[in-house]
Parts: sequence; structure tokens; C-alpha cells
Amino acid sequence: MSLMMVVTVLGWFGALAGLVAYAMVSRGRWSADSLAFQCTNVVAAGTLLTVAAVNGIWPSAASNVAAIVIGANALFTVVRGKRRAVDEAAALTVVETETETEPTPVAETAVVPQRVYAEAA
Repeated sequence: MSLMMVVTVLGWFGALAGLVAYAMVSRGRWSADSLAFQCTNVVAAGTLLTVAAVNGIWPSAASNVAAIVIGANALFTVVRGKRRAVDEAAALTVVETETETEPTPVAETAVVPQRVYAEAA
């Protein structure tokens, strides 16, 4: 298999990956800030960049470099947001407490469990 055949296959793979990502977001299966969408876009742009560079199509190569930079920034933002959400969720702990309610007419005390959210120290 020649180098040009490998480059051509990569080009078709990248084009298909970009179309799949676009279709998944358009149909509501993926959100624009999902890791799947951003990773697929970066991979597609990377393969299309390779094809454009090998063939000397520099405007396309430059636009794919821009797409990779934008996608990498989006990936960083998504991952950072997910880590923050996990950290914030870990900071909240559930504390089970029991409180007494007003005495009932038969002089019995009812114990009602309640959830109290407190920040971890």
C-alpha cells in the first residue's frame, strides 16, 4: 500500500468522523460540550490536516490547525468543568440526623430522619 493510499484513507476517515460528530450534535445525541463531540472533531481535524499538508493544500491545512486549537481549548474547558463538578460534589456530604418533633397528644415522641447537607472540612 502506497503512502498516498494511506493518506487518502485517512482523509476519508477524517471526513466521515467530522460528519458523524456534526450529525450527532444536530440530532441531539451529543451536546456541543461533550467529550465525544470534541474528541471526534479534534481527530477529524487532525486527519484532514495530514491529508491537506501531504497534498500541499495550505489553506485547508491552516483551517484544520485552527480547528485543532479550538477543539483542544474546548476539551480543556470540558475536562476542567467536569473535574470542578466532581470536586464540588465531593465537598458536600450527606449527614443523617434525627430530630424530635412536637409531642403528640398521647405523649409519644416521633423521631423523623432528616438530611442535612454540610461542606466537608
